[in-house]
Amino acid sequence: MTSTPSVLVIEDESGLREGLAAAVETLGYRAVGAAGLAEARRALREGAPDCILLDIRLKDGSGLDFLNELRKGPERDVPVIVATAYGDGERTIRAMRDGAFDYVTKPFDLPALLATVERAVKQRNLARSIAPTASAPRADGGLVGTSAAMHSIWKLIGRAAASTSPVLITGETGVGKDLVARAIHDYSPRSREPFVAVNLAALPPTLLESELFGHERGAFTGASARRSGRFESAAAGTLLLDEIGDLDPSLQTKLLRVLQDGSFERVGGNEQLVASARVVTATSKPVRPGDAGCVLREDLYYRLAVIEIHVPPLRARRSDIPLLVSHALAGTPARAVSEEAMDRLLAYEWPGNVRELIHVVERAAVLCGGEVIDVPNLPESLRAARAARGGAEPGEAEQVPLRDAIAELERRMVAAALDRAKGNRSEAARQLGIARPQLYAKMEEYGLATRGDSGSPSGDKG
Repeated sequence: MTSTPSVLVIEDESGLREGLAAAVETLGYRAVGAAGLAEARRALREGAPDCILLDIRLKDGSGLDFLNELRKGPERDVPVIVATAYGDGERTIRAMRDGAFDYVTKPFDLPALLATVERAVKQRNLARSIAPTASAPRADGGLVGTSAAMHSIWKLIGRAAASTSPVLITGETGVGKDLVARAIHDYSPRSREPFVAVNLAALPPTLLESELFGHERGAFTGASARRSGRFESAAAGTLLLDEIGDLDPSLQTKLLRVLQDGSFERVGGNEQLVASARVVTATSKPVRPGDAGCVLREDLYYRLAVIEIHVPPLRARRSDIPLLVSHALAGTPARAVSEEAMDRLLAYEWPGNVRELIHVVERAAVLCGGEVIDVPNLPESLRAARAARGGAEPGEAEQVPLRDAIAELERRMVAAALDRAKGNRSEAARQLGIARPQLYAKMEEYGLATRGDSGSPSGDKG
């Protein structure tokens, strides 16, 4: 007879714990509540559950530390869904790297959360049926954001960091593909080994082969001594091959051989050398088989893209712009951005992505001559873009579609309520007459995420 699956809910907020337990029971599962880590450990001694729903911030300890503890003990096979009110990068990456089944943020999308619990329980049961006795085996590197898109990226970084497979990072120029590669290295077991990056588009093929694989003395004119290549320099660390979409076809064959055989030779030599580095590649060009303009061999693509991470453009995650601006202001004379200037930054399309944003903010910080960046300090392209979107300059007649005008009014009302409430999201939602999840959705929609981040007595916790 098959026993009823059980889910251990570890949450020290009693109302939320009881609500989650009741929701889990609607799936036909048995729910066990624990008000903290001490109670959770006692519950585990009575038997391992089929799934654990674990809050990160508990009164008697850290959920992430407990996750690490679980992975080293007899419960290491139990899928753990980590929950928090703060979807920051470091926690997300750590949780996924340390074996979390998934990472969800509050306020919960309850149907989605229950679907995740069901998937976790099914995976647990499948693992038991296939191999009942088998055992499971720094900071975010400058990545900034709280958007759903960045949350997904952090989860993928955590998965990739726990693996040794090649990773392909795609995305437009300036989105931060190099930062993703660096984060994968920093969170991996190779973090103490070298991280070596080479831009494949910056060197001609004749020099690039020597740059990657090294050369022997006399291999070509000017080769007066033996020289190690980037594969040797990376040793057992990580080798980032940037702009892989520009790699010359003659070198693609040699790179494929390294990936297949794990060995290479210096230019002009015949000594077989072992390639120990993990290969991470990045590109802003089309590389998928069948893509227009793709010059990458199909067999090489599949070798490189065992794990593929696509970094979205900045225009697809506008809610991250205020955080990125704060990050860019660090170390500059300016300390803040006016609301009007922030409106321009939020409205602009950012063809150069994060790299362009950082440049614009740093330039404006120098030009403003004070502590606050205002509209006149921004490039004309940003001021013109704002005006084109309906934000007329002072003195101009403002002609905007009714839908846009209503949206702008709603954005200002939400921003004003958050300011009056001094970051207390529950109070801001009360003033607006909406539920707190609706407020979160409006904050995400209008790029107001940071306005609710000050010390809030609203009960939000991670």
